[in-house]
Amino acid sequence: MQPTHHQPASRHVAVIGAGAGGLVAARELRREGHKVVVFERGDQVGGTWVYTPNVESDPIGLDPNRTRVHSSMYQSLRTNLPREAMGFRDYPFVAIEEDEERDPRRYPGHREVLMYLKDFAIEFGVSEIVRFETEVVFVGLVEGGKWKVKSKSKRGEVVEDEIFDAVVVCNGHHTEPCVAQIPGINTWKGKQIHSHNYRTPEPFRDQVVILIGSATSAIDISRDIAGVAKEVHVASRSVADETIEKQPVYNNMWLHSMIKSVQEDGSVVFRNGSVVLADVILHCTGYKFHFPFLETNGIVTVDDNRVGPLYKHVFPPDLAPSLSFVGLPWKGALFPMFEFQSKWVAGILSNRIALPSQEEMMEDVKAFYSLLEASGTPKRYTHNIADYQPGYEDWLAAECGCPAFEEWRKQMYFVATENLFARPQTCRDEWEDHHLVLQAHEDFRKYTLN
Repeated sequence: MQPTHHQPASRHVAVIGAGAGGLVAARELRREGHKVVVFERGDQVGGTWVYTPNVESDPIGLDPNRTRVHSSMYQSLRTNLPREAMGFRDYPFVAIEEDEERDPRRYPGHREVLMYLKDFAIEFGVSEIVRFETEVVFVGLVEGGKWKVKSKSKRGEVVEDEIFDAVVVCNGHHTEPCVAQIPGINTWKGKQIHSHNYRTPEPFRDQVVILIGSATSAIDISRDIAGVAKEVHVASRSVADETIEKQPVYNNMWLHSMIKSVQEDGSVVFRNGSVVLADVILHCTGYKFHFPFLETNGIVTVDDNRVGPLYKHVFPPDLAPSLSFVGLPWKGALFPMFEFQSKWVAGILSNRIALPSQEEMMEDVKAFYSLLEASGTPKRYTHNIADYQPGYEDWLAAECGCPAFEEWRKQMYFVATENLFARPQTCRDEWEDHHLVLQAHEDFRKYTLN
């Protein structure tokens, strides 16, 4: 997209959330000359990377009046991508060996990622524009195409109304649990919990646990629990209906096809015909996009986890560029992608970069949805960019006038993903991409020397 020749604009922008997406959005907006306020309901930056032992009052997360906890971080979590591929482009995520507080491993624990994000916020002066313990309760369009943002402090005495030129939504998507629908569950006697409220394996000691899910967190948590539980049965919809397999390494873990139904006596019936008397069903079944504060008069909706219509996962055509979303796509090396989305949004808001017309954006969205339908991709996978992440990021880079993604970065992501499946037990400590690490560090030199 050719730069426009309009007068550069400086806008008053609200950023909702101070996780990785919100922090880099705030930095890019400020670099582009905008005035920014970041709203964060927690007491520190980091979003989902802030570990807390606290869990919600409803362990399965269905009660609308439950106490809310933002983070879904479990105590044992280590990243499933190497740090070189995770970091922002011009602020490499390098190990700080000389600090005992830090975790220098290539696949560090969650606390190291949080420390990195805090360092980033301090380095770029973002911390000072974050309003902590301030929850956004309403965002809606007002006259003149501006946005009213209502927020309240933690104590809740004061609800503030402010007007902004633009709003960037970065509230993450690991907070509102998505739960498997199971015939008979309403009369089932056992306990249910969603992985959002999983922290440590101890509560599952000597129990028979059914874990639903097959994504990375499900794999991690099933191993975590297998160390203390009597039995762990993993139900996955991505295996054939007749599947029942003993899992390697653990003598108390089995992989099954999906659950067919549950019975009042506590038994769980799988599609493969096997029956297990269980104590707990643990839903590692992902999350729903959730924007309870956002009022767009039906222009932006969430339908089966598709946030739409959105041009390139970021702009609703009818409300662009004053409303945008950073951080919706999932499955990939996400921090650098948030960075590119943020550069794009910031450049468009300052008139440096032009968007296509509303009609053209809408046509693009429709074509994208048709493509997903033709390939049999379920609607809930609309924002899964695993198959085209490099192309998407290179497209964003070109729009922003930035160099395309480094080749080592693309390769490292694919090698890490393959390693995850080839060595599920040891992938975080054994790898063979040393040549890519060298290339990464060569690249990092130009940023770290500055």
